[in-house]
Amino acid sequence: MSEFIVHAQAHESLPDGAQQHLLASTGPTASTNASALVPQETYDGGYSDAKDIRLRIANGGAGQSGLIREFANAFIQYMVKKGVAPFKAAWYLGDTTQSLQYLAAKYVDVAFTYNEAAELASVKSGAAVKRELAFLDHFILVGPLSNPASLSPDNDSTSDMFNKIVASGNADVALPPDESVRPPTRFLSRFDKSATNIKESQQFIAIGQVPWALAYSSWYHQYPRFPLQALQAASVLNEYTLTDRGTWLSSPGSVIGALTIYKAGSDENPELYNPCNALVSPAPLDAELSKTFMDWLLDLDCGQKVVREFEKNGQVLYSPAVTSTL
Repeated sequence: MSEFIVHAQAHESLPDGAQQHLLASTGPTASTNASALVPQETYDGGYSDAKDIRLRIANGGAGQSGLIREFANAFIQYMVKKGVAPFKAAWYLGDTTQSLQYLAAKYVDVAFTYNEAAELASVKSGAAVKRELAFLDHFILVGPLSNPASLSPDNDSTSDMFNKIVASGNADVALPPDESVRPPTRFLSRFDKSATNIKESQQFIAIGQVPWALAYSSWYHQYPRFPLQALQAASVLNEYTLTDRGTWLSSPGSVIGALTIYKAGSDENPELYNPCNALVSPAPLDAELSKTFMDWLLDLDCGQKVVREFEKNGQVLYSPAVTSTL
């Protein structure tokens, strides 16, 4: 399927101006041909003489936010201090489903993913041989400042908010609002089998709703893109969407300025926590290096220190998986 057709299907119910803006600005789709897989970025830890890629990492949102870059560069520097010759690490852009596919196909050595059931299936099948909690991201439900579904951050649970979006979306389809007063209620779904898509699907199913099924709910906007591009679209189109805190803090002010956070994952709302696990291929490029990377990742003074100190706009994006040796 060509990129144009994917875009056309994603935007078929949108105004022409909005379609043109998004077609011009949102970048590649979330669908990637693994047979032509090339790194999104490569890192050398600051050693310009590094030549060979010895560690290949797959991930979506944390790669876009820059955390994978920080992991890779810090790990390379750590290994060089241990006497290893400088080398490169590569990041391959993929959502959870794609990253696990890349791992199974042995295109990558380590996958950072966000869905327990899919990860455990990968381990059981032998496509991965080790799975460790690497860090905690946080899902957030965001939407337009006009709040057409009348969500109440102080009083509504996550389920209440999804119920309100469904009810308001259906009502606006039956009787469209005056758009000079407020936009219609719409929900943007990445609709790409990503962990975010799976999570929002679980939220709809939990309240007995399946808006993507026939007859398709026209307020449910299917937009199969990566996190930064999807959030940009929700901002432009005044739509609610589920995203993650890392993506939110990695987005420009022009995007987040048109949106607000209505519900966020926290200790009080663990339903929207977004745990990220690292899984290792059974046949990595360098088995010893990949094993060392996994150990380094969980070390309080190594990978977990990177998580604790990784900031965007003065805010720490993620929570460490390991907080104590006790």
